[in-house]
Amino acid sequence: MPRLLGVDIPNDKQVIYSLQYLYGVGPIVAREACVKTKINPTKRARDLDEDELSRLSTLLERDYTVEGPLRRQIG
Repeated sequence: MPRLLGVDIPNDKQVIYSLQYLYGVGPIVAREACVKTKINPTKRARDLDEDELSRLSTLLERDYTVEGPLRRQIG
């Protein structure tokens, strides 16, 4: 299972849907992340290589408030 920002995302789903398992990532943010990182949104999450995972992780941490920081901000 690929791991992004400390969360395991589902293997068998397309990237655009797997990203939505991250707290704070909805359909619009998931699509924007795929476009900005030049990753095919219909690609299966299990087929992502380390470089693509790294680009997604970096983008989400830098440009969006998701997962831990968002939970602390709301909670």
